[in-house]
Amino acid sequence: MTKERLISLDVFRGFTILLMTIVNNPGSWASIYPPLEHAEWHGCTPTDLVFPFFIFIMGTAIPFAMPTKQFDLGVFNKIIVRSLRIFCLGLFLNYFSRIELLGLEGISLLLHRLIITFAVAYALLGNFSLKIKTYLVFGIFAILLFLAYSQIEEFQDVRIPGVLQRIGVVYFFASLLYLKTNLKTQLLVAASILLGYWLVMAFVPVPGFGAANFEKGTNLAAWLDNLVLNGHLWSYSKTWDPEGILSTLPAIATGILGMFIGQILNLKTQKIEILKKITITGIALLIIGLLWSIIFPINKSLWTSSYVLYTAGIATLCLTLLYYIIDISNYKKWTKLFLIWGVNPMIVFFFSGIIPRVLSTIKIQNLEIVTEQINLQSYFYKFCITPLFSNPLNASLTFALVYAIFWSLILWVFYKYKLIFKV
Repeated sequence: MTKERLISLDVFRGFTILLMTIVNNPGSWASIYPPLEHAEWHGCTPTDLVFPFFIFIMGTAIPFAMPTKQFDLGVFNKIIVRSLRIFCLGLFLNYFSRIELLGLEGISLLLHRLIITFAVAYALLGNFSLKIKTYLVFGIFAILLFLAYSQIEEFQDVRIPGVLQRIGVVYFFASLLYLKTNLKTQLLVAASILLGYWLVMAFVPVPGFGAANFEKGTNLAAWLDNLVLNGHLWSYSKTWDPEGILSTLPAIATGILGMFIGQILNLKTQKIEILKKITITGIALLIIGLLWSIIFPINKSLWTSSYVLYTAGIATLCLTLLYYIIDISNYKKWTKLFLIWGVNPMIVFFFSGIIPRVLSTIKIQNLEIVTEQINLQSYFYKFCITPLFSNPLNASLTFALVYAIFWSLILWVFYKYKLIFKV
């Protein structure tokens, strides 16, 4: 049985998804305000908080979704199906622009890609019986992996890791751990993961590179990514992946820390006592993360142990503030915008990634160079947004905000008509 929703958690999720949409869709990647960019390597900007926040929130929601710890084959099936649905949604995003059919080009090809996309989205987000969900998700998963390793030219270097893929993996392990262990064991597992990851990254020599290190492309996590997923990694790095194999382990710890906070929020005690507990926890995580960063730098791409604790600490304190304002002080009038984002995260995750791909596919005449074509997204930015601003940073941010407003309107309609899409 699902417990009543915690509004502050939905608001926190909505804020995180909204921020994700803004930072992922600037008008120009060459014109971005520094807080809306990822840290170059070591360090943490506000943008670097988005991904761990979402994993933390997902972990926090687990005790609310499963307040009764009942584990059997049926429950395990539900968990693995939900995990694979999330994984496949993310994996399909990497396939969209690579789909080729019968030599089609232009709008005809785009229409066929969209038909396939909506079919996949319906299969992975549709409310079917568990049996049908199982057949569909395992079928889609098998097809996508087959294509990746089939030597078909269009798919031979398609990226396999990704944001949703990592979220799916973390959800699987965190859910099982929650159902099968007590709180003490969960924290012990998280601590073991973080300590073990640090020891491995800091002291195990890297084959072909030498001593252990935390540098870009030459660390142990990068070596493992290139060994296991060679040819199927992030196109910008090619030899390593920010959502790679080894760095997913500490991401599981992020989910576990979220579960810890979720279980505190579920305690049958006064709300003010809960507030004190999560406040102290948030401060402790933040301080320990900062201290650990002295020897294990805060780094999103490596998902270092210090990054896990630091971001979990900030997430806990953010949720603490929202919990006080919304659930204790009962001040909720301002929350609607974030609620409409927070209750439909997967539909935004998936289609906010599809839409830019669609717009970049549609070509129209460049008004400045009549012999050239420009994609629709660039056209809108260059000729509708840029002329309004003298500062390119403001123009780029405005484009992202317009996109966020577009999504807000869609999500408001979904919210009004109680359309909630769940994996």
